[in-house]
Amino acid sequence: MDYCITCQEGHYPNKGRDQCIPKIPRFLSFQEPLGIILTVLALLFSVITALVLGTFIKHRDTPIVKANNLSLTYILLISLFLSFLCPLLFIGQPNELTCLLQQPTFGLIFSVALSSVLGKTITVVVAFMATKPGNFYRKWVGKRLAHSVVFSFSLAQTVICAVWLATSPPFPDMDIFSLTEEIIVQCNEGSVTLFYSVLGYLGFLASVSFVLAFLARQLPDSFNEAKFITFSMLVFCSVWLSFLPTYLSTRMKYMVAVEIFSILASSMGLLGCILFPKCYIIILKPELNRKEHLVRKKHLNIS
Repeated sequence: MDYCITCQEGHYPNKGRDQCIPKIPRFLSFQEPLGIILTVLALLFSVITALVLGTFIKHRDTPIVKANNLSLTYILLISLFLSFLCPLLFIGQPNELTCLLQQPTFGLIFSVALSSVLGKTITVVVAFMATKPGNFYRKWVGKRLAHSVVFSFSLAQTVICAVWLATSPPFPDMDIFSLTEEIIVQCNEGSVTLFYSVLGYLGFLASVSFVLAFLARQLPDSFNEAKFITFSMLVFCSVWLSFLPTYLSTRMKYMVAVEIFSILASSMGLLGCILFPKCYIIILKPELNRKEHLVRKKHLNIS
């Protein structure tokens, strides 16, 4: 007499329907081609960032490196280095620790990077406004203002992430019903509202940096980074605006790949647009990296 039993969760019947086969877990692994490509890109970009940081440290006493606050440049480079390594948390089988660290780590590192960019922009604006004798902004010129900007705006993101982890933290999740022969293993954001709050706050920082940099792009200051910051913020916002619909329309490991690509692309946008021009002058045009050129250019801008 024929009889039929239902396969338990995580199993599916074979073609003869006389045996149950375990479903295969599917996630973005380090062994598959997509995971290998993303890992190589993350490591390559982090090495490039380390080389840029080394170049800036070696030439730290030159005018172009000291311009627009050297300490903020170091903070930006270190945060970009960490942001390039951040995608490694997204690759591999999700577990409690990686799921807990993925999004908050990404949000905090990017908030520090964008806060340092915002600090650079505010430094340019305040320095120009403080050139008039007896101006109120004179006492704000220096490292104190820049460091306060980085600390304050990074602290706000820290609070959002702390609330997220305390109330509804991300956790590993398995979808055993969507596919017949596979189990989708991924990280559940926990609170979707707080996840998008982290992204929204990054968008807020990028928007403020873009507006200030756009307004400051014509200020008469040698090695003015405002033009480069404006373009970098355009790249950053374009990447993450395209991320949202793409992320929501993809499934499984490709959702993770989309977020990793957005992290790498936006980080490279900041590195390439803001810091590569300085590296170009330091390495290939050292004659422009002199105080005499700075003074001459400043006089030309003023006139």
